Amino acid sequence: MKLVRFGAAGHEHPGVQLDDGTRVDASELVKEYDESFFGGDGLRALADWVRRRGAAAPKVAETERLGPPLARPSKIVCIGLNFRDHAAETGAEIPREPVIFFKSSTALAGPNDAVMIPRGGTKLDWEVELAVVIGRRASYVEPGKAAEHVAGYALHNDYSERSFQLERGGQWVKGKSADTFAPIGPFLATRDELPNAQALGMWLTVNGSMRQQSTTANMIFDVSALVSYLSQFMTLLPGDVISTGTPAGVALGMRPAPVYLQPGDEVELGIDGLGRSRQKVVAYS
Repeated sequence: MKLVRFGAAGHEHPGVQLDDGTRVDASELVKEYDESFFGGDGLRALADWVRRRGAAAPKVAETERLGPPLARPSKIVCIGLNFRDHAAETGAEIPREPVIFFKSSTALAGPNDAVMIPRGGTKLDWEVELAVVIGRRASYVEPGKAAEHVAGYALHNDYSERSFQLERGGQWVKGKSADTFAPIGPFLATRDELPNAQALGMWLTVNGSMRQQSTTANMIFDVSALVSYLSQFMTLLPGDVISTGTPAGVALGMRPAPVYLQPGDEVELGIDGLGRSRQKVVAYS
């Protein structure tokens, strides 16, 4: 299944994108795609509803805004330097263990919402990433069992304000958490839609020029390893998001000098099986 949320920001409704691309309103069954839904066998009930009622459910207009495909999670956990080429372009060593940082859940945005340069920001950067959504509570999970705790996957652009991240001291979270810095979607694809999450092409363009082009096969730590590893340090709750890292091609790694995003720029990105999204850069207001 492909889960969507549609409507005005902060007032989204749950829906499903059918196999033919039509989006339908699932509000008669589901209140929200949140921890309660994912942790309470909601996906099974939704799949049954789609089989029985999907074709007859109210259609969602193509002009409707798409929000993030899940309600605000308890946490967004991000993995840094998880592609060897990205580590190399930033001058970092290949990590022996996953590099972990957090992104505020208030950064969550719709896939095609504008991304806003934060007040005082000067170095806005892009990062196409595979997002993993947790479906079952995970604590001290073995790698071989990790997939059982995954609800599905989504496209994520892990925006970064590099001046906050690298020049203001402290943790990376400062440069990762501004409002609009976590556009996710257009949909959440359940695990059965992507039987091999480690063989997905991924790309990102800025104003039509290719900046990132790679595959999830190049991740240092794969999805199962990441879910298991994180569960050794924290309990992952249903609906939590793990953003699994980005390949080379970010502005920070450009030579001879980075060219960061400016108001009016357009960023497009996609991952095989997870659709595409587009964000226009706007100044802080």
